[in-house]
This record gives sequence, C-alpha cells and structure tokens, in this order.
Amino acid sequence: MAGEAGGNELVQVVVLLAAGVVAVPIFKRLGLGSILGYLAAGLIIGPFGFGLFDDPEAILHIAELGVVMFLFIIGLEMRPSRLWGLRQEIFGLGLLQVALCAALLTGVGMALGLPPVVAFVAGAGFVLTSTAIVMQLLEERGDIATQPGQRMVSILLFEDLMIVPLLALIAFMAPGGEEATLSSRLIDVGIGVGAIVGLLVAGRWLLNPMFRILADAHAREVMTAAALLVVLGSALAMQLGGLSMAMGAFLAGVLLSESSFRHQLEADVEPFRGILLGLFFLAVGMSLDLSVVAANWVIVALSVVVYMIVKAAGIYAVARLLRHGHGQALERAVVMAQGGEFAFVLYSAAAGVGLIDGETNAVLTAIVIISMVLTPLAILGLRGLMPRPTPDMNGVDMVDGLDGSVLVIGFGRFGQVASQPLLLKGIDVSIIDNDVEMIKVAATFGFKVYYGDGARLDILHAAGAGRARAVLVCVDKAETTVRIVEHLKAEFPLVPVLARAWDRGAALDLIHAGVDFQIREMLESAFVFGEATLKTLGLDETEANEIMQDVRRRDSERLEMQLTGGLYAGTGLLKGNAPTPAPLAQPRQPGQVMNPGAAPSSPEAGG
Repeated sequence: MAGEAGGNELVQVVVLLAAGVVAVPIFKRLGLGSILGYLAAGLIIGPFGFGLFDDPEAILHIAELGVVMFLFIIGLEMRPSRLWGLRQEIFGLGLLQVALCAALLTGVGMALGLPPVVAFVAGAGFVLTSTAIVMQLLEERGDIATQPGQRMVSILLFEDLMIVPLLALIAFMAPGGEEATLSSRLIDVGIGVGAIVGLLVAGRWLLNPMFRILADAHAREVMTAAALLVVLGSALAMQLGGLSMAMGAFLAGVLLSESSFRHQLEADVEPFRGILLGLFFLAVGMSLDLSVVAANWVIVALSVVVYMIVKAAGIYAVARLLRHGHGQALERAVVMAQGGEFAFVLYSAAAGVGLIDGETNAVLTAIVIISMVLTPLAILGLRGLMPRPTPDMNGVDMVDGLDGSVLVIGFGRFGQVASQPLLLKGIDVSIIDNDVEMIKVAATFGFKVYYGDGARLDILHAAGAGRARAVLVCVDKAETTVRIVEHLKAEFPLVPVLARAWDRGAALDLIHAGVDFQIREMLESAFVFGEATLKTLGLDETEANEIMQDVRRRDSERLEMQLTGGLYAGTGLLKGNAPTPAPLAQPRQPGQVMNPGAAPSSPEAGG
C-alpha cells in the first residue's frame, strides 16, 4: 500500500513537471509568455480539467515558497541605502494607489449589488496586485532596475505590508467580535513588530558570522542548506508574527545584500526559486473552479472586466497625478490591473470569520484568478496598440547634404576606433547613426554624429555617399551590413566600400556583395591576443611572429577556398561537396604531440 501511495505521488510529480515542460515552450514560442503557459497547464491537469489533481490548495501552499524565494532574491539586489531611497515611492506612491483603488473597487462592488462590507472585502483583495506575476514579467524583460520597474516594486512592497492591517480590519469587522478582536489585534501588532525587530537583529549580527563559519568548512551542500534555512526561517518568523512570508524573505535578502556571500546565496537559491515559482502558477491554474464560473458566469465575467478597468484607471490616475509619463502610467496600469495571491489569504480570512460565505469566496477567488490569466494577454494587446516610442530628437541633426571625404555608417565601439586615425590625419569625416542616445553621448565628447539609417538608399544619397572617397560600414548587425554594402555597390559602384564583418559567414556574404575590404571584427584582436599568449609561454618574438604569420596564411587560404568551393554561404553551415580548406591548428589530446603543419581541419563559423 505504501508503495502504491508513493507511486501515485511520483506520478503526480512527473505530471507537474511534464505540464510545465510542454506548455511553457509552446506559449513562449507563441509570444504569450511563461506565466500564461503555467496557468493554462495547471487548468488542464487540475480538478476542472483532466482531474489529475484534486487538491490544488495543498500544492498552492507549497508553491507559495516560490514567491518567497523570489522576494529573497529581489531583496539581495536591494541594498538598505537603495531601499531607503525608495521610501517616498513605497509610502507615497504605494499608499496613494492602494487607497484610491480600494475606494474605487469598493464602489464597484456596491454598484454590482454587494453589501458594503462584502464590497470592501472584494475590493481590498483585488487591490493587492500579484507580486509573482509582476516581478516575473519585470525580470523577463530586465526592467527591475529601471525607474518604472523600481516604482512597481515599491508599490508591491507597500501592498505586501498592507496585508497585515487588512487582516486586522477583517477580524475587527467580524460579526459580534469587535471588542475582543480589537484587543487581540493590538497584541498581534506588537508580535508583528517584535518579529521584524528580531529578524533585523539576527540579520545584522548573526547571519554573516554564521556564513563565515560554514564557508570555512568548505561544504557546498551545507551552504545551500543554510541559504534555504535563512529564506524559510525568515519567512516562518514573519508568518508566526502575523506578517507576510514574502516580506520576511525580502527583509532577509535586504539584510544580506551587502554581505560578501550575496552571490553565493543567490546561486544556491535560484534553482529552487525557479521550480517553485512555476509550481505556484500551475497551482493557481488548478484552483480555478470552472463549475463556479459556469454557475455565475455573468457576474464573474462582468466583475473581471469592470474590476480590471477600474483598477487600471485608478493606477493611471495616480501615475499622472504624480507627473509620470503617459506611456509609463499606461504600462503600469495594464501590468498591475490584476488581483494577486494575497487576495486568496484575505478572502479565506473573511470567510473564516463569517464576513462572506463559501460561494462568495469561490466567486471572488475565480475573479482574481481569471484576472491573473488575462494579464499576459492584456500586456500583448498593449504592445500592439501602443505606438513605438519615438526617440527624443532634441539636439540631434538629421542627414542633409553631407560632403565629407569619408562617410562612416555606425558609430559604436568599432566605428569610434576606426575613425580615430582619419580624424588625427585631419581627413573630413561624416558620421551617421540611428541610435539617438549614442549620438547625444558622442556629442558630449565633441563628436558630430548625424541621425540617419544607412540601410536606406535615400539616406545614403543625402549623406553624400556618391561623393565620398570611401565609405566605412561599421554597424553591429551582419544582415544590415550586407544590405548597406549591396545598396552602395549597386548605386555607387566606383566608391570604395570597407565593412566590418560579424564572422566568417558574414565576411563571405560581404565579398559576394562586392565589398572592397572586409575584416572580421575580432580577428586582429584575437591574433594579437594569441601572439601575446605565445610570448607569455616563453617563445621569443621571432618564433611567435612566424607562428602567427602561419596562422594568418592558413586563415586566408581557408577563406579563399571557401569562396571558390562554396563551403560556406554566409550561414555558417557546410554546403555541397566542397574541397577541404586549409587546416586550422587544433588542441592536442593529452599525450599527443602535434605538428601545426599537420593539424586536422575544422570549419570555423565565427571569428
């Protein structure tokens, strides 16, 4: 029997892993994001899909640890000084948004026919945005460290703090228990404050010495166990104090953010965080009660739409009131328009004290879950509707009738270095680029760079390509470089064109396009690097020089043979029955003495 029970649990584990492994790549390929993939997978395998799981609540309780670990890692990035710098955003922006949205959503609930107390509970729960969804979206886009991202993080932190007074208020509003509950809640507040103080003391004087002792033991598994102990222990301390587990983990991360063990802790926790956070979204998908949705589909659908629109409107209004840009305000409104995981806690507490009944709890929970499911779709819709941001052209001159002796297209790292000898010689150089920010930065160093897309033929005419003594194509993207060279050689065949190649395949494409000179961007630096290595190993300069000349010869022979034999066609893949190119020197195996002249051949795609 024990074996059967264990086998059944193993089947469930395999199903959970398989659901995520199958669904997430499909949804990411469709551009819908990993979160929606997890939610859909959870719905399919849950009690209201194929019925492979009948207790999503149990999984959800375990999976919440993913959110806890996520907040710990975010805390590691938030040094106390940085967090102190966000205090106005947390207690100013956060308070204003929560207060306004709570008032608006309570009014919506009353308009939908709910009693005032139930309307307040429903609205207060929906105000608490999903920390897991928003933080995951910000992380995937790399926006956590940006100013808009920091503002969202600040609001989420304030909302996490708000779960404590909201739970106290729910207990205070419980029928027939005001006086007793008020006194008990005052005690609970004291316990919560004590838990925070205790965690701060432990983080300040105990954690770093503990990790130093463990590091001296040189036991990697013990360090991993200690990292998990810190995360889960701080979460448990906050939970016992009546606070949010996620808030406890976040504070622990902040306290360790300046520790010399910060990177080790992040590496130890990261694998558990990723798996458990995915499990959390799977469990949320399983928790969607389709029978409740079917029985109350009108009120559920109406509530989801109205709650999300009204909350988004409140968020947008607060952002604009505080003079944040339209685009930033609109994006925040869409990203944070959903309810969150703390709503489940609030609704369960309200049901436990008799403020709402079981069916209302299920309906409100379904509304929150559906809003979470709709968030990735709403973000996709926003990206489709919003116009692409136009760069600020203030102080940037457009290309118009340039007449430099040399035209440089692209002024990144490569273009900057390539233009230096020309400028030192006093040659008249015209430079164009389509990166506005780079143009402004270059201006601060005294460079005059004009705005223009070198891949457009009209821009090449306006930039004076037909009158130039030479054109240097120094852009980053290989396909763009080839397109520019093709335009130049077709329209201005007598003008010499020199181009930067990304790799060997791009170099072959440029040669076929008729470029007069091309060089792989890292070729010469790699040659110099290799020669310096030979000298470091004890070879004299003459011998090192001879070996490098041999390497250069072999590289040139390979390139020529690839051109004539069709070994490469700009894709880095072998094609046809091409002759064997000149061999490259290969790493020798242990115990093998290799003559560079007899080195085996190998196709080279890069460099």
